[in-house]
Amino acid sequence: MDYQTIQVMRQDGYAVITLNRPDVKNALNTLMRAELLHAFRAEAKDVRAIVYTGAGDAFCSGQDLSDAKSIAGVNLERTLRDEYVPLLRAIYDCRVPTIAAVNGAAAGAGANIALAADVVIASEKAVFLQAFARIGLIPDAGGTYWLPRQVGFARAMGAALFAEPVPARQAADWGMIWEAVDDASFQAHWRDRAAKLAVGPTRTYQYAKEAIRSSFGNSLEEQLLVEARLQGRCGKTRDFREGVMAFLEKRPAEYEGR
Repeated sequence: MDYQTIQVMRQDGYAVITLNRPDVKNALNTLMRAELLHAFRAEAKDVRAIVYTGAGDAFCSGQDLSDAKSIAGVNLERTLRDEYVPLLRAIYDCRVPTIAAVNGAAAGAGANIALAADVVIASEKAVFLQAFARIGLIPDAGGTYWLPRQVGFARAMGAALFAEPVPARQAADWGMIWEAVDDASFQAHWRDRAAKLAVGPTRTYQYAKEAIRSSFGNSLEEQLLVEARLQGRCGKTRDFREGVMAFLEKRPAEYEGR
């Protein structure tokens, strides 16, 4: 597909989706949301990991407030339901591991699209900002779901009410993201991380995501049964057999992702 607001490249078994509107800090408009949705769905069929990042010096500044359709007679509920929900589900439910490589400011919906990833790796120059209260809105695009689970009630509430930027190092200390990396090595680092996932046991990653996410709504007994069920599925994969043989033979495993 000939995208207008994003770029998609593949290498080493993973895809890189770049939000490509640097002149507006990669702000999200209707077209970008549609293209991101298409790209995530398409790439997940053929690669074993997906990275998404921003062009220029920002990751994503959130909703494009200059987009006339988004502010003139706007129906925010419909926009979120029809455009954001499918995109967020495509990221969250992706069959392969996802990495948000946050190269700069991630604000509003841009912050929460990043937090939808399985792993968030940020440059130390990045900041995360729940900017919604500044224009009379509540956190959306999953913000009220991700934040309490990642940083706890008190920090989630403070982030929502004060709308103050959280630097990448602080976000890592809080558990909001996986890690913050110095800017000089940021790109090489996330590429190494993506390449590692792309040669790993893909089905295992899928089941791990399912198990960890289900734990929030389960009792211990229920979660132990989920583990047993999904571990049973892992045990039937070719990758499990390969992993055991590689361990016994003292060699690197060659996973096929199935």
